[in-house]
Amino acid sequence: MKSMEHKKKNRRMRIFILFIIVVCLIPIGQAYYASVRHRAQQNELKELVQQEDNSGLPEETKTQGTEISEKMDEAEPQNGEEPEKHGEAEGLEEPEEPSVLTQYKDLYEKNSDIAGWLSIEGTVIDYPVMQCEDDEYYLHHDFYGNENQYGCLYVRGMADVNTPGTNFIIYGHNMKDGSMFGDLDLYRNKEFYLEHSMISFDTLYEQRSYEIVAVFLSQVYNSDEEVFKYYQFYQADTQEEFDYFYENIKELSLYDTGVTAEFGDTFLTLSTCAYHVEDGRFVVVARKI
Repeated sequence: MKSMEHKKKNRRMRIFILFIIVVCLIPIGQAYYASVRHRAQQNELKELVQQEDNSGLPEETKTQGTEISEKMDEAEPQNGEEPEKHGEAEGLEEPEEPSVLTQYKDLYEKNSDIAGWLSIEGTVIDYPVMQCEDDEYYLHHDFYGNENQYGCLYVRGMADVNTPGTNFIIYGHNMKDGSMFGDLDLYRNKEFYLEHSMISFDTLYEQRSYEIVAVFLSQVYNSDEEVFKYYQFYQADTQEEFDYFYENIKELSLYDTGVTAEFGDTFLTLSTCAYHVEDGRFVVVARKI
């Protein structure tokens, strides 16, 4: 009897342990599935980016791109008459609409919230950057608008990536699997920076390159704290406003990049979560070249 009872207890214990293992494995499996789906979607988006070789084209052609919709050619002159020129009566020509770079046309047609594409060599960072009126939307939604813990890289609605403002900030999650901005903190290591000092960010209309100026740790502060808040800086209209931003990021930088900037330069700031303090942030600031 005791032997039978002992066997039953062992069986119940094994079933209980198995149940605990299954319960623990469920979130691990869900996280793995979400990671696989995320990588698959990003690969799909990259395939949509038409990798056209513009190396032989003049610089103006590289950045100009192509129109989203084709325009009808002007009618050929008939009977020797000159074709009518629009705006000639006023002596003014209508300004041309900006044209989307060829490689981003498909993405733009699928989701017009796309603001550009960010990539950094030596990292997994190679993603579209989104923008809409709701600044929180792409924290929790993917490129196609589905709820997703990975979200997207995004800029706030107030940021203007297309005009030469002083600064705009790209936000992204620091994911445990290294995706999104999970690789950004590789820049804590100066050796990594020395080998990967350049950042590529294309708007829909222009290909751009940036060199890193500063790398630092910060945090989100209370509104009443009188401290430097990098995330509030978008525009410097005066030398003093520029100096306040520039001197602070240089002072906070984990190491000297040797890259300098001056009033009139424009910046790209990358921001993600860090865990050195509550509401910590890891920040990389780069200057457009």
